[in-house]
Amino acid sequence: MVHPTEPETRRSRRERSAEARPLPSRRELRERAGASGSAASGAGGEVASASSAEGRSPDAAALSASVRLPASVYVRRRAVAATAALALVGLVVAGTAGFTSALSGPDEAPVDPVAALVGDAAAGAPNASSIPAPAQSGDAAAAQPADDATTDAAAAGDICGDPGFQQALASGSDADVIAAAGGAEPFRAAIAGGAAPCIDLHTAGRTWVVVNKLNALDPIDYWPEPQARAEGVERTSGGHMRADVAAALSQLAAAAQAEGAGTIGVNSGFRSYDFQVSTYRNYVGQLGQSSADLTSARPGHSEHQTGLAVDVVACDGGCGAIEEFGGTAQSDWVAANAHRFGFIIRYPDGFTETTGYEYEPWHLRYIGPDLAALYAEGGYRTLEDFFGMPPAPTYAD
Repeated sequence: MVHPTEPETRRSRRERSAEARPLPSRRELRERAGASGSAASGAGGEVASASSAEGRSPDAAALSASVRLPASVYVRRRAVAATAALALVGLVVAGTAGFTSALSGPDEAPVDPVAALVGDAAAGAPNASSIPAPAQSGDAAAAQPADDATTDAAAAGDICGDPGFQQALASGSDADVIAAAGGAEPFRAAIAGGAAPCIDLHTAGRTWVVVNKLNALDPIDYWPEPQARAEGVERTSGGHMRADVAAALSQLAAAAQAEGAGTIGVNSGFRSYDFQVSTYRNYVGQLGQSSADLTSARPGHSEHQTGLAVDVVACDGGCGAIEEFGGTAQSDWVAANAHRFGFIIRYPDGFTETTGYEYEPWHLRYIGPDLAALYAEGGYRTLEDFFGMPPAPTYAD
């Protein structure tokens, strides 16, 4: 045993290990296994062949093959090799930094190439965003940038996992649900980004329902209750609509009158499923189906059936037709101010390829003051774009 004050060398460890556990040679192992003399001779030929190939004598080759060093020796050798490699990398990095510093000039801080790759952790920059991840598909040439929907999803998070939001969705008003999501923008962003699977835009009865040529109402024969007429508003038909929509339209018409835009009246409000059947058939009979589909919705696909839509007319000196509403003072005022009362112009000019309908400046859709304000501030023109839905220019069938 080595004295505690005397350093142990590789040679002393190897010699001590060999004395304690002498390693058998290959020949001894063969003899223990009962190998024949011819097998031993063949093995000797293999050793001789291998030795001659390496330029050594057979005895030297057999000795080299039979001696195995302890595992600790190999561990130390690997550690020394790793240390040398790290030192070499450090020299290369230092040389690169010095070369970059020389190029940048005396007044600029030297650039650390390693820090440039992994990011400045001290400054709080996330390392993962500094090194782009490779594309997961072997067919893709490069990773594709995230689209708007992905960005919205990452920003919003899954609001459906919040117990407060779940409670508001189960028993609260639509305004309560939006408030529980953190406001109109987090609510919209979660839906558009796919982070709100508990919000079904097909569901009739919600102010955020989207009904178009690809999105039928659920249930398809939905009938809103309670209904009312807008007080103080002239009408050329029955003019019923959802009670909250009627109250908002009364405020809109009063404000238009007070602000000098003139009188606004109602041409059409709620239409039942059965009523829409007859309305659509009339348009098909007059215009043909392809033209009718640009003007009138098929039953179950009509916003009027939700009780959230109303067609308005200008009523200065008598109420005109809906086709005469565009270009009037009332039309200009509605386009600029409808959002103040929770309404939007559902079918704007130039967006038929998205909505599936021609320009209807008279067709107002109620989505509530919170969402309508965000809609106007964000410069949105269609509900499809607002909620990240695909365009619906035609029916699926």
